[in-house]
Amino acid sequence: MPQLVPSDWLPQLIWLAITFVALYVLMAKVALPKVGGVLDARRNKIQSDLQTAEDLRRATEEAIASYEQALAEAKQKAHAIAQEARDELNDELSAEREKLEKELDEKAKNAEERIEAAKTSALKEVDGIATDVAADLVDKLIGVSPSKGETEKAVSAARQS
Repeated sequence: MPQLVPSDWLPQLIWLAITFVALYVLMAKVALPKVGGVLDARRNKIQSDLQTAEDLRRATEEAIASYEQALAEAKQKAHAIAQEARDELNDELSAEREKLEKELDEKAKNAEERIEAAKTSALKEVDGIATDVAADLVDKLIGVSPSKGETEKAVSAARQS
């Protein structure tokens, strides 16, 4: 084996040094700058992505805050509209109730007037009927027909006492 022959060690060491220097220069000047460039590009890309994510997170938070504010305003508007509608309905109901109460009062008053007129009419007829009945009773009981004036006078006196 030529590696173990001590006389071949010097040329092997020289070639080892030349190969080591050539590989070192090749790595230092070509390969490592490319790897460093890739690492820098990757670091820049990650940094850019993180910044974009942070910007999007802020934009999302702003959108959520805006949405919540718009939702709160919409709820307030809906509540105000509902309250306004309730108030309008209450006003309409009150007006309708007053109108119906007036109509019912008027109908009750008309009914009372009709009842009073019917009562007065009935009382006048009762006097006439009572006079006729009294005259018939007297005629049947004693066989004498009293005059209409006497019978009316007797019924009127009986009603007042």
